[in-house]
Amino acid sequence: MPGQTNILRERAPIRILIVEDHLIARLGISTIVNSQPDMSIVAEAVNGQQAHALYRTHLPDVTLMDIRMPVMSGFEAVVAIRDEFPGARIVALSTFGGDEDIRRAITLGASAYLTKDCLNDELVEAIRTVHSGGQYLPPPVAAILTSLLHHPILSGRELAVLELIVDGLGNKEIAHQLGIAKDTVKNHVKSILKKLDADDRTQATTKAIQRGIIHLHQ
Repeated sequence: MPGQTNILRERAPIRILIVEDHLIARLGISTIVNSQPDMSIVAEAVNGQQAHALYRTHLPDVTLMDIRMPVMSGFEAVVAIRDEFPGARIVALSTFGGDEDIRRAITLGASAYLTKDCLNDELVEAIRTVHSGGQYLPPPVAAILTSLLHHPILSGRELAVLELIVDGLGNKEIAHQLGIAKDTVKNHVKSILKKLDADDRTQATTKAIQRGIIHLHQ
């Protein structure tokens, strides 16, 4: 509406930092943001390390953070930024909608989680909601977070074992790699299969990747 557009223009624009390692995706996000009368891009980063440095320089109102990037992941960048700037308002973006990715992003301090196939209006609404101090979780994301309340969480050691399972290592190799007994590895594997509701190591690997528990090396 023309009246609403004029009101938005009169306000100080929402200053946005875009963090995205893929050029095409970054251009797409920039186009959406630049089309809004109440938004302004202050900087663009291609990895988490650069994002942290640019955040410190520009102190944006909202950061749009891709979570899977080289050098420093979006997860690591969220932690680094919020450790230094606890009030940082971050929208997590991902190509994937794995439940563990969502849980981790929100737990680490992101105020919203969107997959990159979201509608333009949804991204804009998320930015405005987060800027005003709210949390933006689309219904599918909120439903996933609710379902996670009933999912057992893998321990740190189990995650280490699972990563090596995904890499194709057997129990003996895992035991050697982690410096633990082979029987201990067997117990961890048994627990992992139970927690992931998997019948075997192959199914556990598939579920771990689909859910975002394990990320394949870029």
